[in-house]
Amino acid sequence: MRRRFFQVDVFGAAPFLGNPLAVVRDADGLTTEQMQAFTRWANLSECTFLLPPTSPDADYRVRIFTLAREMPFAGHPTLGSCRAWLAAGGIPQQADVVVQECGAGLVPVRIVEGGLAFGAPPLIRSGPVEDAYRARVVEILRLAADQVVDIAWIDNGPGWVGVLVPDAATVLGLEPDRSPHTGPGSVDIGVVGPHPDGHDPAFELRAFYSGAHGEIREDPVTGSLTASVAQWLISCGRATAPYRAGQGAALGRRGRVHIDQDAAGTIWVGGAATVCIDGWTTI
Repeated sequence: MRRRFFQVDVFGAAPFLGNPLAVVRDADGLTTEQMQAFTRWANLSECTFLLPPTSPDADYRVRIFTLAREMPFAGHPTLGSCRAWLAAGGIPQQADVVVQECGAGLVPVRIVEGGLAFGAPPLIRSGPVEDAYRARVVEILRLAADQVVDIAWIDNGPGWVGVLVPDAATVLGLEPDRSPHTGPGSVDIGVVGPHPDGHDPAFELRAFYSGAHGEIREDPVTGSLTASVAQWLISCGRATAPYRAGQGAALGRRGRVHIDQDAAGTIWVGGAATVCIDGWTTI
């Protein structure tokens, strides 16, 4: 069956400098196995499949897949899916707000100048990291003990552990151990460090995660991580909104993610979302 297919560049400072996302529209009838197989074939960090919503308050429903698994929520797939839905003629129930239904529930996406912004969902796990897992994370990153300013669970779906280091230079200089790891479960590690005062972006991030065979891979620009890092840093007084975060420089990208906070305390995570391929696929 022919289905509409998009590739969207998300969070790029210009097209082709962000994180690409494959989106399949009208995915009714596809099995989980077919979605996973298509995602592996597309060979991007994530692929999404758009479906009719089950909630009357949602405009569409999305299923989000990595090369290895399905996730309840992810950031750049949220903005990229929303952009694809709009590009295919979707009309939201509310003016300037699209409501996405996903495994994490309902996620509002604002249509803003220069792109889209999603409301960060609440963390499903936070607080201290167990000593054994902390040691595993530090070993993978090849950090010295005095380079870890703080470490905490900041999981909003993918499983992120946040690692705060002294500065952006430390983030950019990381050379992690990328060989397959045999520890229990996968790892999802977000590293953040501040740039000097007055610099734009204010923080630099990198995201490392387990590939299908246990190898450590790096994501170019990661909305879910940027969201949970913002919740973490703002809650402990290490950052104030609004600010911009940078990611992707180590991979030759130039991601820019806008962080804001409204009067109710919701963190909004925004950036560009540009359709770069619009066509059809047979699946």
